[in-house]
Amino acid sequence: MVDIATRVWNHKWKIDPIVRSLIDTDFYKLLMCQSIFRNRPDTRVTFSLINRTKDIRLAELIDEGEMREQLDHIRSLSLSRGESTWLRGNLFYGKRQMFRYDFMEWFEALRLPEYHLEKKDGQFELTFEGAWPEVMLWEIPALAVLMELRSRAVLKDLGKFELQVLYAQAMTRTWEKAERLRKIEGLRLADFGTRRRHSFLWQDWCVQAMTEGLGQAFVGTSNCLIAKNRDLEAIGTNAHELPMIYSALASSDEELAQAPYKVLADWQEEHEGNLLIILPDTYGTEQFLRNAPDWLTGWTGIRIDSGDPVEGAEIAIRWWQERGENPKEKLIIFSDGLDVAKIEDLHARFAGRVRVSFGWGTMLTNDFRGLVPGDALAPFSLVCKATSANGKPTVKLSDNPRKAMGPKDQIDRYKRVFGVGRQDEVEVVVCNAASLETKLTPNGQVIRRDASVARLDDPRVLQFQIVVDCDPVQRGHRPGGVKAAAGRMDLEAH
Repeated sequence: MVDIATRVWNHKWKIDPIVRSLIDTDFYKLLMCQSIFRNRPDTRVTFSLINRTKDIRLAELIDEGEMREQLDHIRSLSLSRGESTWLRGNLFYGKRQMFRYDFMEWFEALRLPEYHLEKKDGQFELTFEGAWPEVMLWEIPALAVLMELRSRAVLKDLGKFELQVLYAQAMTRTWEKAERLRKIEGLRLADFGTRRRHSFLWQDWCVQAMTEGLGQAFVGTSNCLIAKNRDLEAIGTNAHELPMIYSALASSDEELAQAPYKVLADWQEEHEGNLLIILPDTYGTEQFLRNAPDWLTGWTGIRIDSGDPVEGAEIAIRWWQERGENPKEKLIIFSDGLDVAKIEDLHARFAGRVRVSFGWGTMLTNDFRGLVPGDALAPFSLVCKATSANGKPTVKLSDNPRKAMGPKDQIDRYKRVFGVGRQDEVEVVVCNAASLETKLTPNGQVIRRDASVARLDDPRVLQFQIVVDCDPVQRGHRPGGVKAAAGRMDLEAH
């Protein structure tokens, strides 16, 4: 097994390039790329980096020259013979030759296009412009570079033994999560953590830990390179990018209203089974399902990626029931802001009512909260989104208005066209805990405080929930309980 701490201590990126393969990306990007290559190959698209956590000033933390080296290295990559053979011949979702001959010929010859990078107000402005099938493949590598360079910048002054202790603590935390999760009967969970991972080596370690710790409950990873190297199932379907760009290309309000369904009509021409997963929240889940054509009810399931996951799941269940479908035969994939407690809660609520699965991201592959001074490794919200298509701005509404993006006049237009009314704001948090503290008491108790916060409509009021998990540790026997408290805090009074 790789000694991650020693590799970090060496600080030699040519030994450990952040992105080491064009398939060091999420599986859904390749599935979507093939669909775009077939249906919209000439669309000109711009992708832009967006740091939602403005107080993390990446351009002041990360050396621009080092960043350019990493991005330039990515541009030198092409598919290896082994990677091409894996894509051409492997079984994905029960189907061999998932990727067509013409797409593979194109992909094997691909080098990623140029990028544009500059600094502004302490942040990087990183954009990619060009043919949609080409520039879309920058999204995941670009995010991986920024996330790992940030990790390296924070860790660069730590000593060898400090790094050993840091990674031992992070490994212990991750393994404890696996121990809790394997108690859930019927759990199905996959790694969705590529885009906000601490590092490639760390994501690879986490996937190996979950493979051993969860056994058959761990169903695979979204990362194609890790899936190939570890002989795991590559997991993924489609993302918001498709309806955002199809909608931007619409020439009228009527065409705009039908664009999200046109995406899925194109998708089902190529895919079946567990790849027929609806992602309904781009312009509001409730409105999408209310206006959905009947043929969509025959799809396998729905992925819930924003808003209140409980409410989203209940909306999906009601929709299936109203359309004459049996929810128990349908699949719901939860993929937003997950950690152990949330997975436990959602599984307990919905197992038996629907088939339940989880795509676990940031808090699997980047949970270093509280392990360095100033919590400088705490995960943050960084995205790389399509911002225009053929010169027209893209728009995303989401089930959480804090995730909305696009010009205000276009957001208002999309809300009108899609019939989106009032939405409840939820703080965009990449982890469900604002703080995590673990202490060992003199009598042998491990006390973990896990506090989650969410802002309400009134910016002066904070709603919070604190969970204290007390686990006596005695020769591996871990009985214990969970105590919870909740309340509201007037920020002006504090």
